[in-house]
Amino acid sequence: MVNGEASAPAVEALSPAARLFHAPRFNCHIIAIIGCKTSINPSVIKQGLNLTLLNHPRFSSKLVMDDKKGAKMKWTRATVNVEDHVIVPDYDPEMENPDQFVEDYISYMTTMPMDFSKPLWELHLLNVKSSEAEATGVFRIHHSLGDGASLISLLLACTRKTLDPKALPSVPEHKDTKNPLKGESAGVDHEHAPKRIVHRNVSLDDIKLVKKVMNMTINDVVLGITQAGLSRYLNRSYGKIEQQNQNSSSLPKSMRIRATVLVGLRPTNGIQELADMMAKESKGRWGNCIGYVLIPFKIGLEKDPLDYVRKAKATIDRKKLSLEALCTYSIAQFVINIFGFKVGGAIAKRVLSRITMAFSNVVGPLEDISFYGHPIAFVAPTVYGHPQALTIHYQSYVNKMTIVLAVDPNVISDPHQLCADIQESLTIIKDAVLQKTLIINDVV
Repeated sequence: MVNGEASAPAVEALSPAARLFHAPRFNCHIIAIIGCKTSINPSVIKQGLNLTLLNHPRFSSKLVMDDKKGAKMKWTRATVNVEDHVIVPDYDPEMENPDQFVEDYISYMTTMPMDFSKPLWELHLLNVKSSEAEATGVFRIHHSLGDGASLISLLLACTRKTLDPKALPSVPEHKDTKNPLKGESAGVDHEHAPKRIVHRNVSLDDIKLVKKVMNMTINDVVLGITQAGLSRYLNRSYGKIEQQNQNSSSLPKSMRIRATVLVGLRPTNGIQELADMMAKESKGRWGNCIGYVLIPFKIGLEKDPLDYVRKAKATIDRKKLSLEALCTYSIAQFVINIFGFKVGGAIAKRVLSRITMAFSNVVGPLEDISFYGHPIAFVAPTVYGHPQALTIHYQSYVNKMTIVLAVDPNVISDPHQLCADIQESLTIIKDAVLQKTLIINDVV
């Protein structure tokens, strides 16, 4: 159960972006929720982790401070006992509401500090049957270990196709990797508030239908349905109107809502490359090499639901032509190198606290996969520790898209309603597309 330590432990300094995620006001963690179709066998999971994830240098290195060099942070390879990282909590098997238990447990995880005496990751196994899964695994990983897309790819490299246990999962490849978007209330302490993390699965086929008929991208569609869902939610919040009056606008005439979108500037490692890295303990490209762009959200009640998607496409097309992600990365690196990560973190908090939310979309496997022999029902990753009360993440898996919300419940007390509004917006937009198709066919 213990991963051996090399005779001469490797030492590596943290990148500027990794140091930023340890700033006092910008201490970010990634949560990845994995719903399984069967109960989880902890022994099998631990054995699998020993053979794969623990071979990755970031997951077998501790963060240490080098006091002789001005308290600089560095990664140092260490002996890893998987028992210290896999947590199987006790629970009441007769609980009345398993879904609420899982949600509350994950929310509690966001309040607990990580143990810096060991590598900064852990896996919680909840053998609780919920409405969506027979059991749930929850990874908590400090953001300094890597950017979100790379970490999700690494976790997928630990899985195999359910129908072919020796084969790695297949994911769609991005053709345009040169494009950063394709490479894919000030003063409020959101980063330290407990987070409520909820998710909902919708049909990926419905999203693809809208994409095909409107000749757009998946990113265009998910941004469009998010704008529509937020508009519905905010309209209700401002007006407290009844459902039958949903089309009556109670929104302020001028609203400025923006989202930060983190963009990986380094091409994401392929799953095969990451699997080889863990199997052979070889070196590979790794780390946080990310910039961000600001996406303005168009909030309002549209007469034509398809206008939400059209406006989303116009926004994304403009951002594709900008160097915003590269500039923000370069500026952050300059500030951290000159003034240190604490100043960099303070500036990042000051900027991001003025932005309403964070937004991301990550592509997932095309076929059913298993995590060390445990068939997966869904994957729901997110992040916490940044100074925003709302994070919206989309994660595809086979024929479904999982919408994941991480919220500060002091600001957004009903995240399930927001999830429902986004889901309903997809239904409305899909129905509008089908109606448009019928009209075109009738004319023809």
